Amino acid sequence: MSTSTSTTAGDLSAARSPLIGWLAVVSVMLGIFSIVTAEILPIGLLTSIGSDFEISDGAAGLMMTMPGILAAAATSYGVMVVSRVLVGLVIGGFWSIGAGLAARLVRPAHAGTATAVIFSAVPLGSVLGVPAGTLVGHLAGWRATFVIMGVLTVAILVALAVLLPPLPAEHVTRLSVLTGLLRDSGVRAGLVLTFLVVLAHFGTYTYVTPFLQQVTGAGPGVVTAFLLVYGVAGIAGNFVAGATARRALGATFAVSGALIACATLLLPLLGTSHLGALALLVVWGLAYGAVPVCSQTWFAASAPHATEAATIVFTSSFQATIAAGALLGGVVVDAASPSAVMTFGGAVAVLMALCAWAAARPRREGI
Repeated sequence: MSTSTSTTAGDLSAARSPLIGWLAVVSVMLGIFSIVTAEILPIGLLTSIGSDFEISDGAAGLMMTMPGILAAAATSYGVMVVSRVLVGLVIGGFWSIGAGLAARLVRPAHAGTATAVIFSAVPLGSVLGVPAGTLVGHLAGWRATFVIMGVLTVAILVALAVLLPPLPAEHVTRLSVLTGLLRDSGVRAGLVLTFLVVLAHFGTYTYVTPFLQQVTGAGPGVVTAFLLVYGVAGIAGNFVAGATARRALGATFAVSGALIACATLLLPLLGTSHLGALALLVVWGLAYGAVPVCSQTWFAASAPHATEAATIVFTSSFQATIAAGALLGGVVVDAASPSAVMTFGGAVAVLMALCAWAAARPRREGI
């Protein structure tokens, strides 16, 4: 990218009103919040939607494999799946662009804070979006949840159209740049670690509602409360990882995988009681809250010369693995039980923790 283009982008953030810049940051945050919530919303409504369409929990989990007003009007599960495909297209496009906009919307001194605001949308989707959607679903039906989500998304679209300035690309991300990243050993390690930990998480968390209902014996209100506590723990994990990943990235990533393994492997044993399930969900939330931070930091550190391309690789690998995790978890749930899927995910998380520790060793030794 030429110097003139960089200057133009920098002058743009400096020339705009600081208030407008921050409103633009908030609008991007809300955009990510809406797509994160839309993506994982079916987790809290899984059994309700499955019951309405007379399908198994594993089949209903395909909503996480193929991520809406269209969803709210679905007259068959096929229409619902199509709506989830549209959500998936939006997620990939928005994340690959929106995640790196903070520094271009506010003045350089506030870029770090603006980035934190934008990424706070990820845990907020779990803290506010899913529990609120689950509560609305239990009170007014799952379709009402998607109607409200559709209205909110339209409002955010208007805000983005009004507040975001035209921003030229800082780097042209060609296919050759992406394939070049894959030749880097650090990027390849990041892909493996992201694949394993996201597979472990979404292969299990997608089916946490059936587990809580069938194994723990939790009612709709308790499930909503448990998901809220999990989300709050996720926010805490996000901020803790933000501090520790800068000093010990590999160890932070390995510990998050190990804690996810402990939580999921112990749930079939201790999750039969409300207290045991709640305690393990807190551990799980803390652990998974660190995952997006660690994964993106790993990719960015491995490719400092191509941050936009690294963000695309991060987003693509994350979304593809969510799909794979929900799909494989659904197969296990239908073939065995919600407890079996927790064991499956725990085993994958153990493997991820071991790989993260091994991959981090050269970094610790300065190799």
